[in-house]
Amino acid sequence: MTTPIRRVSRRMPGWAKILTAVVVVLVVFFAGIRFSVLPGLKDLFGTETHDRTGPALLESIQDISRYDAASGNFQVVVDLEKDTKFLPDAIRGSRTLYVGAGAVDAYVDLGKVAKNDVTVNEDRTAATLHLPHAQLGKATLDADRSYAVSKQRGLLDRLGDFFSDNPNSEQAVQKLAVKHITEAAKESELTKRAETNTTNMLKGLLNSLGFKKVEVTYGT
Repeated sequence: MTTPIRRVSRRMPGWAKILTAVVVVLVVFFAGIRFSVLPGLKDLFGTETHDRTGPALLESIQDISRYDAASGNFQVVVDLEKDTKFLPDAIRGSRTLYVGAGAVDAYVDLGKVAKNDVTVNEDRTAATLHLPHAQLGKATLDADRSYAVSKQRGLLDRLGDFFSDNPNSEQAVQKLAVKHITEAAKESELTKRAETNTTNMLKGLLNSLGFKKVEVTYGT
């Protein structure tokens, strides 16, 4: 007489289901899927921002003797790619497209003008001024007009961003943007425009004081 075979139903215990669900959630996170991909989920876990920054402290005051005579606005698209040897880009690597918008000022340092650089005739109708050449200030990025167009990162880079909140994640492309804007300013005629504007300003000022002839030269 044969014994009938009973099929035993093995159901997954409750704790195993919970563990499986947790693993699935972690896999979704590790794959780089953002909450914003799921409609309405961001609103469900909405966050509030509170500014608890303390008062700004005045560290120093410096007298400025330069005349800002011209300002140039620049824009550059930075394409920064980082690769890792022996690993595909899908695993480790990044590429960022960043639009950097900034400005560079050109100025003449009037504080370097010595007494012998200014010559006035006896009847105070003619004046000759010898000024230093115009210089370029530091390039500054406009945070309101600078932004990342796209960011492509490998799986390991995404995991690193998930486990660490790095406020300097765009620091590399920002530095490159400043570098390229500075180079563009040097190749432009910004300093020449600054010297022209400074000359016109001084001639207008001295003419209003009664000087009939004003000559402005530049040199080291």
